[in-house]
Amino acid sequence: MEIKNYKNRIADSKIEHYLKLFGAISIKGPKYCGKTWAGRYHSNSEVLLHKTTGEASNNVELAKISPVLILEGAKPRLIDEWQETTNLWDEIRVDVDKTGLKGQYILTGSSTPNRKGIAHSGAGRYGKIHLRTMSLFESGDSSGDISLEELCNNKFKEKLTGEVDLKHLASLIIRGGWPGNLNYSPKDASEVIEEYINLIIDDDLNRLDGINRDKHKVKLLLRSLARNESTTVSNMTLKKDINEIDNEDIDIDTLASYLDALDRLFLLDNDEPFSTNIRSSIRVKQSEKRHFADPSITCSLLNIKEESKLINDLETFGFLFEAMVERDLKIYADSFNAKCYHYQDYQNREVDSIIELDNGEWCAFEIKIGANKIEEAAKSLIKLKTQIENENGKAPSVLCVICGLTSAAYRRPDGVYVVPITALKP
Repeated sequence: MEIKNYKNRIADSKIEHYLKLFGAISIKGPKYCGKTWAGRYHSNSEVLLHKTTGEASNNVELAKISPVLILEGAKPRLIDEWQETTNLWDEIRVDVDKTGLKGQYILTGSSTPNRKGIAHSGAGRYGKIHLRTMSLFESGDSSGDISLEELCNNKFKEKLTGEVDLKHLASLIIRGGWPGNLNYSPKDASEVIEEYINLIIDDDLNRLDGINRDKHKVKLLLRSLARNESTTVSNMTLKKDINEIDNEDIDIDTLASYLDALDRLFLLDNDEPFSTNIRSSIRVKQSEKRHFADPSITCSLLNIKEESKLINDLETFGFLFEAMVERDLKIYADSFNAKCYHYQDYQNREVDSIIELDNGEWCAFEIKIGANKIEEAAKSLIKLKTQIENENGKAPSVLCVICGLTSAAYRRPDGVYVVPITALKP
């Protein structure tokens, strides 16, 4: 369908590819990240399923009574917020099996549905795509001089990339990667995200499964997650944080159930631990690194609406910069079938981000705002690689420092690459 001013997404090529491989594709991700627009861009007809008033609400009821009518239309057919009528999943699977045709349906959803009413996984019929908020390259805030895929394969050309301003980096974090906010000031974007969070608490959490959750305690949990952005804190630590900072208590099981609900709404995008068997005697910690779907959510919850407030708190700035970079790395890596992790072991060795390639090689990345931290980060990466080699383990094939305030992409004499985040692309 023709969409004016559609801003191309990195996932577009994967969507096109999957439409050739599968009878239907499912695009998941947080609300407001551009799923519907992406689905429309690749479809020839659409039907909206929203529990509101008017035509979309009628469509929900129609989908339950006569799903075949919902499926009628030019293909590929977009079915937006399909999780409101989960019976469509099996109806589409049956139709795909019957016709044997590829690229028939595009399903978009902003929550993981309850499996009740779904009889089949859809394996072999559905291709699944995770759409995140926009990376800096997609939003036009990265020059794209350096390809992550080429870098991970040790193909690299040094390049002057231009000066980067600290205030500008702060504004990118506060604004976030939401397509609808790209032209907003940080303050205006923050106000939009504040209302976004309120609507999730007031409406989406209840609609998810009909469970009435304590909105006040959900908000306390969200603020605690914001205070612990880009860390590997446990659920128990979050509970203690709420008690110490807010002087309130939350049951640990309730906390876990709330986290699960937030995850099902794609509001969380944690980094899994890197568990590849580097060396069998090394005990790798299995804690996830905490992230929201976009660093702007953290800023809103911490009431950071202007660049000066972030610049005056460099520790928080560092965690949020790390979150923004890791969001981009996940988006870029997904385009060439690589996976992102973080690394932390019981010998106090840590790596901010790991990218594992589909051939089994892995690359280690440290993330720093200032160029004055590059030397320290490079030494840490080299030390890790040397220790793993000395233990006859599988060492990283690429070492890289991703920096905020550097004006060039280059390879150091010790072999460590340095790349500004504002020059990176898939």
